[in-house]
Amino acid sequence: MAALRVGEDGAVQDRAHTDTPDETEEILDAMVGLASAVRTDDVAGIGVGAAGLVDVATGVLRFAPNLPWRELPLRDRLATETGLPCVVDNDANAAAWGEYRFGAGRGSTVMLLVTVGTGIGGGIVSGGRLFRGAHGFGAEIGHIIVEPGGPLCGCGNRGCWEQVAAGRAIDRLGREAGRDHPDSLLVELAGGDPNAVTGARVTEAARRGDALAAQILAEVGRRLGEGMAGLANILDPDVIVVGGGAAVAGDLLLDPARRAFVDAVEAPGDRPEIPIVPALLGNEAGGIGAASLALEELPPQ
Repeated sequence: MAALRVGEDGAVQDRAHTDTPDETEEILDAMVGLASAVRTDDVAGIGVGAAGLVDVATGVLRFAPNLPWRELPLRDRLATETGLPCVVDNDANAAAWGEYRFGAGRGSTVMLLVTVGTGIGGGIVSGGRLFRGAHGFGAEIGHIIVEPGGPLCGCGNRGCWEQVAAGRAIDRLGREAGRDHPDSLLVELAGGDPNAVTGARVTEAARRGDALAAQILAEVGRRLGEGMAGLANILDPDVIVVGGGAAVAGDLLLDPARRAFVDAVEAPGDRPEIPIVPALLGNEAGGIGAASLALEELPPQ
Protein backbone atom coordinates (compact mmCIF):
# COMPACT_ATOMS: atom_id res chain seq x y z
CA MET A 1 0.00 0.00 0.00
CA ALA A 2 1.27 3.44 -0.87
CA ALA A 3 0.21 7.04 -0.37
CA LEU A 4 1.50 9.89 -2.52
CA ARG A 5 1.04 13.63 -2.22
CA VAL A 6 0.72 14.80 -5.82
CA GLY A 7 0.58 18.25 -7.38
CA GLU A 8 -1.57 19.38 -10.29
CA ASP A 9 1.38 18.75 -12.61
CA GLY A 10 1.53 15.06 -11.60
CA ALA A 11 4.76 15.51 -9.65
CA VAL A 12 5.07 13.41 -6.49
CA GLN A 13 5.85 15.67 -3.53
CA ASP A 14 5.95 13.03 -0.81
CA ARG A 15 5.32 9.32 -0.42
CA ALA A 16 4.77 6.67 2.25
CA HIS A 17 4.17 2.93 2.04
CA THR A 18 3.49 -0.10 4.20
CA ASP A 19 2.69 -3.80 3.83
CA THR A 20 -0.99 -4.58 3.30
CA PRO A 21 -2.62 -6.05 6.45
CA ASP A 22 -4.90 -9.08 6.24
CA GLU A 23 -8.11 -7.72 7.80
CA THR A 24 -10.45 -5.06 6.42
CA GLU A 25 -10.41 -2.76 9.46
CA GLU A 26 -6.63 -2.98 9.69
CA ILE A 27 -6.36 -2.09 5.99
CA LEU A 28 -8.60 0.96 6.51
CA ASP A 29 -6.57 2.06 9.53
CA ALA A 30 -3.38 1.70 7.48
CA MET A 31 -4.86 3.78 4.65
CA VAL A 32 -5.76 6.58 7.05
CA GLY A 33 -2.31 6.40 8.59
CA LEU A 34 -0.58 6.62 5.20
CA ALA A 35 -2.74 9.56 4.15
CA SER A 36 -1.87 11.35 7.40
CA ALA A 37 1.83 10.69 6.83
CA VAL A 38 1.90 12.65 3.56
CA ARG A 39 -0.84 15.20 4.27
CA THR A 40 -0.17 18.93 4.44
CA ASP A 41 -2.51 21.87 5.01
CA ASP A 42 -2.92 22.52 1.29
CA VAL A 43 -4.14 19.01 0.41
CA ALA A 44 -7.52 19.41 -1.32
CA GLY A 45 -8.79 15.84 -1.38
CA ILE A 46 -8.00 12.14 -1.54
CA GLY A 47 -8.05 9.88 -4.58
CA VAL A 48 -7.97 6.11 -4.10
CA GLY A 49 -7.18 3.35 -6.57
CA ALA A 50 -8.54 0.08 -5.15
CA ALA A 51 -8.25 -3.39 -6.67
CA GLY A 52 -11.77 -4.60 -7.38
CA LEU A 53 -15.19 -3.59 -8.64
CA VAL A 54 -15.79 0.01 -7.57
CA ASP A 55 -19.12 1.82 -7.81
CA VAL A 56 -17.63 5.21 -8.65
CA ALA A 57 -20.88 7.10 -8.02
CA THR A 58 -21.10 5.94 -4.39
CA GLY A 59 -17.47 5.11 -3.67
CA VAL A 60 -18.43 1.59 -2.58
CA LEU A 61 -16.01 -1.25 -3.33
CA ARG A 62 -18.45 -3.99 -4.28
CA PHE A 63 -16.04 -6.90 -4.71
CA ALA A 64 -12.29 -7.48 -4.54
CA PRO A 65 -10.98 -10.77 -5.96
CA ASN A 66 -7.69 -10.71 -4.05
CA LEU A 67 -8.61 -8.84 -0.84
CA PRO A 68 -11.29 -9.53 1.84
CA TRP A 69 -13.43 -6.55 0.74
CA ARG A 70 -17.15 -6.85 0.01
CA GLU A 71 -19.62 -3.96 -0.17
CA LEU A 72 -17.14 -1.64 1.55
CA PRO A 73 -18.16 2.07 1.68
CA LEU A 74 -14.56 3.10 1.16
CA ARG A 75 -15.18 6.70 0.07
CA ASP A 76 -17.39 7.58 3.03
CA ARG A 77 -15.17 5.81 5.56
CA LEU A 78 -12.06 7.65 4.41
CA ALA A 79 -13.85 10.99 4.14
CA THR A 80 -15.16 10.61 7.69
CA GLU A 81 -11.79 9.56 9.09
CA THR A 82 -9.75 12.26 7.33
CA GLY A 83 -12.23 15.12 6.97
CA LEU A 84 -11.32 15.40 3.27
CA PRO A 85 -13.46 14.76 0.19
CA CYS A 86 -12.59 11.51 -1.53
CA VAL A 87 -12.84 9.85 -4.94
CA VAL A 88 -12.52 6.05 -5.24
CA ASP A 89 -11.93 4.18 -8.48
CA ASN A 90 -10.50 0.88 -9.62
CA ASP A 91 -6.71 0.81 -9.26
CA ALA A 92 -6.06 0.04 -12.93
CA ASN A 93 -8.46 2.82 -14.00
CA ALA A 94 -6.50 5.20 -11.79
CA ALA A 95 -3.20 3.98 -13.25
CA ALA A 96 -4.57 4.37 -16.78
CA TRP A 97 -5.51 7.96 -16.06
CA GLY A 98 -2.08 8.64 -14.61
CA GLU A 99 -0.32 7.23 -17.67
CA TYR A 100 -2.66 9.09 -20.01
CA ARG A 101 -2.19 12.44 -18.28
CA PHE A 102 1.49 12.25 -17.37
CA GLY A 103 3.06 9.06 -18.74
CA ALA A 104 3.33 6.76 -21.74
CA GLY A 105 -0.20 7.47 -22.99
CA ARG A 106 0.10 11.23 -23.38
CA GLY A 107 -1.30 12.40 -26.70
CA SER A 108 -3.05 9.12 -27.48
CA THR A 109 -6.56 8.92 -28.89
CA VAL A 110 -7.44 5.47 -27.53
CA MET A 111 -5.09 4.08 -24.87
CA LEU A 112 -5.30 0.61 -23.36
CA LEU A 113 -3.43 0.06 -20.11
CA VAL A 114 -2.67 -3.53 -19.10
CA THR A 115 -1.35 -3.85 -15.56
CA VAL A 116 0.52 -7.11 -15.03
CA GLY A 117 1.07 -7.84 -11.36
CA THR A 118 -0.24 -10.69 -9.25
CA GLY A 119 -3.18 -10.57 -11.64
CA ILE A 120 -4.11 -8.43 -14.63
CA GLY A 121 -6.00 -5.16 -14.52
CA GLY A 122 -7.02 -2.86 -17.31
CA GLY A 123 -7.88 0.73 -18.03
CA ILE A 124 -9.15 2.43 -21.17
CA VAL A 125 -8.98 6.12 -22.03
CA SER A 126 -10.83 7.12 -25.21
CA GLY A 127 -11.29 10.62 -26.53
CA GLY A 128 -9.78 12.09 -23.38
CA ARG A 129 -12.23 10.30 -21.09
CA LEU A 130 -11.76 7.36 -18.77
CA PHE A 131 -14.02 4.47 -19.81
CA ARG A 132 -15.79 3.09 -16.74
CA GLY A 133 -18.78 1.26 -18.20
CA ALA A 134 -22.42 1.48 -17.15
CA HIS A 135 -21.78 0.55 -13.49
CA GLY A 136 -18.15 1.56 -13.03
CA PHE A 137 -16.93 -2.00 -13.55
CA GLY A 138 -15.49 -1.63 -17.06
CA ALA A 139 -12.09 -2.90 -18.26
CA GLU A 140 -11.89 -5.94 -15.93
CA ILE A 141 -9.82 -7.55 -18.65
CA GLY A 142 -7.98 -10.00 -16.38
CA HIS A 143 -11.15 -12.01 -15.88
CA ILE A 144 -11.82 -12.98 -19.47
CA ILE A 145 -11.78 -16.79 -19.50
CA VAL A 146 -9.09 -17.95 -21.92
CA GLU A 147 -8.53 -21.50 -20.63
CA PRO A 148 -11.81 -23.17 -19.58
CA GLY A 149 -11.20 -25.46 -16.63
CA GLY A 150 -7.80 -23.87 -16.02
CA PRO A 151 -6.31 -22.58 -12.75
CA LEU A 152 -8.77 -21.33 -10.13
CA CYS A 153 -8.96 -17.55 -10.00
CA GLY A 154 -9.69 -15.31 -7.02
CA CYS A 155 -12.90 -14.23 -8.74
CA GLY A 156 -14.22 -17.81 -8.46
CA ASN A 157 -13.90 -18.79 -12.12
CA ARG A 158 -11.28 -21.03 -13.70
CA GLY A 159 -8.92 -20.15 -16.52
CA CYS A 160 -9.07 -16.36 -16.35
CA TRP A 161 -6.47 -14.52 -18.42
CA GLU A 162 -4.70 -13.29 -15.30
CA GLN A 163 -4.11 -16.88 -14.17
CA VAL A 164 -2.03 -17.71 -17.26
CA ALA A 165 -0.43 -14.38 -18.20
CA ALA A 166 0.60 -12.61 -14.99
CA GLY A 167 2.55 -12.96 -11.76
CA ARG A 168 0.72 -15.99 -10.44
CA ALA A 169 1.47 -17.86 -13.67
CA ILE A 170 5.17 -16.99 -13.39
CA ASP A 171 5.16 -18.18 -9.76
CA ARG A 172 3.38 -21.42 -10.65
CA LEU A 173 5.49 -22.25 -13.69
CA GLY A 174 8.64 -21.36 -11.77
CA ARG A 175 7.82 -23.77 -8.96
CA GLU A 176 6.93 -26.51 -11.44
CA ALA A 177 10.22 -25.97 -13.27
CA GLY A 178 12.11 -25.98 -9.99
CA ARG A 179 10.65 -29.33 -8.99
CA ASP A 180 11.51 -30.78 -12.40
CA HIS A 181 15.02 -29.25 -12.38
CA PRO A 182 16.25 -29.22 -8.76
CA ASP A 183 19.80 -28.31 -9.83
CA SER A 184 18.70 -25.18 -11.74
CA LEU A 185 19.60 -21.59 -10.96
CA LEU A 186 15.93 -21.04 -10.10
CA VAL A 187 16.18 -23.42 -7.16
CA GLU A 188 19.58 -22.08 -6.15
CA LEU A 189 18.16 -18.56 -5.93
CA ALA A 190 15.26 -19.95 -3.86
CA GLY A 191 17.67 -21.32 -1.25
CA GLY A 192 17.38 -24.88 -2.54
CA ASP A 193 13.59 -25.09 -2.12
CA PRO A 194 11.66 -25.44 -5.41
CA ASN A 195 8.46 -24.41 -3.62
CA ALA A 196 10.08 -21.08 -2.70
CA VAL A 197 10.59 -20.05 -6.34
CA THR A 198 8.83 -16.74 -7.03
CA GLY A 199 8.29 -14.57 -10.07
CA ALA A 200 11.00 -12.19 -8.88
CA ARG A 201 13.48 -15.07 -8.75
CA VAL A 202 12.43 -16.24 -12.19
CA THR A 203 13.11 -12.75 -13.51
CA GLU A 204 16.47 -12.59 -11.75
CA ALA A 205 17.50 -15.97 -13.14
CA ALA A 206 16.44 -14.95 -16.66
CA ARG A 207 18.48 -11.76 -16.43
CA ARG A 208 21.47 -13.89 -15.45
CA GLY A 209 21.08 -15.91 -18.63
CA ASP A 210 19.18 -18.92 -17.31
CA ALA A 211 17.39 -20.51 -20.29
CA LEU A 212 14.78 -22.25 -18.13
CA ALA A 213 13.70 -18.98 -16.52
CA ALA A 214 13.69 -17.19 -19.88
CA GLN A 215 11.43 -19.91 -21.26
CA ILE A 216 8.93 -19.32 -18.43
CA LEU A 217 8.79 -15.60 -19.12
CA ALA A 218 8.45 -16.29 -22.84
CA GLU A 219 5.46 -18.59 -22.23
CA VAL A 220 3.72 -16.08 -19.99
CA GLY A 221 4.59 -13.29 -22.44
CA ARG A 222 3.04 -15.29 -25.28
CA ARG A 223 -0.24 -15.64 -23.38
CA LEU A 224 -0.09 -11.94 -22.53
CA GLY A 225 0.37 -10.95 -26.17
CA GLU A 226 -2.44 -13.20 -27.37
CA GLY A 227 -4.84 -11.58 -24.91
CA MET A 228 -3.78 -8.08 -25.87
CA ALA A 229 -4.38 -8.94 -29.53
CA GLY A 230 -7.97 -9.87 -28.76
CA LEU A 231 -8.48 -6.61 -26.91
CA ALA A 232 -6.91 -4.67 -29.79
CA ASN A 233 -9.40 -6.28 -32.16
CA ILE A 234 -12.18 -4.87 -29.97
CA LEU A 235 -10.80 -1.46 -29.02
CA ASP A 236 -8.44 -0.53 -31.88
CA PRO A 237 -6.11 1.45 -29.58
CA ASP A 238 -3.26 3.58 -30.87
CA VAL A 239 -1.03 2.46 -27.97
CA ILE A 240 -0.98 -0.34 -25.39
CA VAL A 241 0.80 0.58 -22.17
CA VAL A 242 2.00 -2.26 -19.93
CA GLY A 243 2.57 -1.59 -16.24
CA GLY A 244 2.40 -3.39 -12.91
CA GLY A 245 4.87 -5.29 -10.80
CA ALA A 246 5.48 -8.19 -13.18
CA ALA A 247 6.35 -5.73 -15.94
CA VAL A 248 9.73 -5.16 -14.25
CA ALA A 249 10.82 -8.18 -16.30
CA GLY A 250 10.89 -5.69 -19.19
CA ASP A 251 11.65 -7.03 -22.65
CA LEU A 252 12.10 -10.55 -21.29
CA LEU A 253 8.31 -10.51 -20.97
CA LEU A 254 7.33 -7.85 -23.51
CA ASP A 255 9.28 -9.08 -26.53
CA PRO A 256 7.49 -12.47 -26.52
CA ALA A 257 4.23 -10.58 -25.96
CA ARG A 258 4.91 -8.34 -28.95
CA ARG A 259 5.66 -11.33 -31.20
CA ALA A 260 2.53 -13.18 -30.08
CA PHE A 261 0.47 -10.01 -30.53
CA VAL A 262 1.48 -9.69 -34.20
CA ASP A 263 0.73 -13.39 -34.76
CA ALA A 264 -2.72 -13.15 -33.14
CA VAL A 265 -4.12 -9.72 -34.02
CA GLU A 266 -6.43 -9.47 -37.01
CA ALA A 267 -4.76 -8.43 -40.28
CA PRO A 268 -1.46 -7.21 -38.78
CA GLY A 269 -0.12 -6.23 -42.21
CA ASP A 270 -3.17 -4.15 -43.08
CA ARG A 271 -3.52 -2.00 -39.98
CA PRO A 272 -1.31 0.66 -38.39
CA GLU A 273 1.22 -0.71 -35.94
CA ILE A 274 0.03 -0.64 -32.33
CA PRO A 275 3.06 -0.06 -30.11
CA ILE A 276 3.26 -2.03 -26.86
CA VAL A 277 5.27 0.14 -24.49
CA PRO A 278 6.23 0.01 -20.80
CA ALA A 279 4.51 2.39 -18.42
CA LEU A 280 6.56 5.46 -17.57
CA LEU A 281 5.22 6.05 -14.06
CA GLY A 282 5.98 2.57 -12.72
CA ASN A 283 4.16 1.42 -9.61
CA GLU A 284 3.25 5.02 -8.78
CA ALA A 285 0.92 5.34 -11.79
CA GLY A 286 -2.12 4.38 -9.71
CA GLY A 287 -1.40 6.88 -6.97
CA ILE A 288 -0.65 9.70 -9.41
CA GLY A 289 -3.76 8.90 -11.43
CA ALA A 290 -5.99 8.66 -8.34
CA ALA A 291 -4.72 12.03 -7.09
CA SER A 292 -5.32 13.55 -10.52
CA LEU A 293 -8.87 12.19 -10.60
CA ALA A 294 -9.51 13.74 -7.18
CA LEU A 295 -8.18 17.12 -8.30
CA GLU A 296 -10.20 17.04 -11.52
CA GLU A 297 -13.46 15.46 -10.37
CA LEU A 298 -14.02 16.78 -6.84
CA PRO A 299 -15.88 20.09 -6.64
CA PRO A 300 -13.76 23.08 -5.55
CA GLN A 301 -13.62 23.52 -1.79
